[in-house]
Amino acid sequence: MKNSTDVDIRPLLLVPVLALLAWPLVGSGSTWVTLTVAGLAMGMIIFIIASGLTLVFGLMDVLNFGHGVFIALGAFVAVSVMAGMGSWATADDLLQNLTAVLVAMTAAMVVAGAVGLAFERFIVRPVYGQHLKQILITMGGLIIGEELIKVVWGPQQRALPLPEAFRGSLLMGDAAIEKYRVLAVLVGLAVFALLAWTLSRTKIGLLIRAGVQDREMVESLGYRIRRLFIGVFVAGSALAGLGGVMWGLYQQSVTPQMGAQVNVLIFIVIIIGGLGSTGGALIGSLLVGLMANYAGFLAPKVALFSNIALMVAILLWRPQGVYPVANR
Repeated sequence: MKNSTDVDIRPLLLVPVLALLAWPLVGSGSTWVTLTVAGLAMGMIIFIIASGLTLVFGLMDVLNFGHGVFIALGAFVAVSVMAGMGSWATADDLLQNLTAVLVAMTAAMVVAGAVGLAFERFIVRPVYGQHLKQILITMGGLIIGEELIKVVWGPQQRALPLPEAFRGSLLMGDAAIEKYRVLAVLVGLAVFALLAWTLSRTKIGLLIRAGVQDREMVESLGYRIRRLFIGVFVAGSALAGLGGVMWGLYQQSVTPQMGAQVNVLIFIVIIIGGLGSTGGALIGSLLVGLMANYAGFLAPKVALFSNIALMVAILLWRPQGVYPVANR
């Protein structure tokens, strides 16, 4: 493993460079600040979802195209919880609103993690090491999951309104910054800090990092890597559920197909960041979020493929992503 002094800082400069390049193109300083904060918020939500999946691939060598079902499931669980706590979510009280959101997030993570445990046992485990079958069977799991969500919650779009305290904007000079986007950035930073601490300061984190880089070595030392597999998969599913809540509140609506739609961004992020790298996933997520917002404002017609163009440019520079750590 590399020492911290060996870390290449050039990828860390990509986010500020992209933001600074967009500034003169946007023209207005206040608009640039608004777009930048919106991009950072979107990027942090994407990171929450992508961080678990990149570890799943790095450690388990599993291409899980069914990850989107945990996103949608978490969002719909939040719809039910927020509806059940209606007076808390609509009250003009920050503490009650925060409580409602935290309860919804916790419930979404528990349900998504539990479903992830079953998903790993019955869908993923039989096809370990068989990438083509993994793609086919996890895509099948995604479709079945979406249909089950429709059975429970219905096929129609459902509203997931923001609690009262998170509506509206904060003014910074002439720039208007939505309150919820500030919350999204803070939650994303908290998740990244927790993951960074776990991976760098705990024995489990050391085993995960070692397993990502050399799984056979960890097994030869007598550690039961299968338990790590299950734990990482469940944690990744729970993070996807949390991300689903954040994304649903960001859009203020949820659909059974939302997970499949977000999946595209998630895989772009993982490819940009480097397989198995949480730091790379953070950089990739922020780049994708910023690019989507800048392109959507400057040239809406190219916004749909702007992130694909970004991915191609990064891969031409670094074919394995900005911080690849998985030996795949």
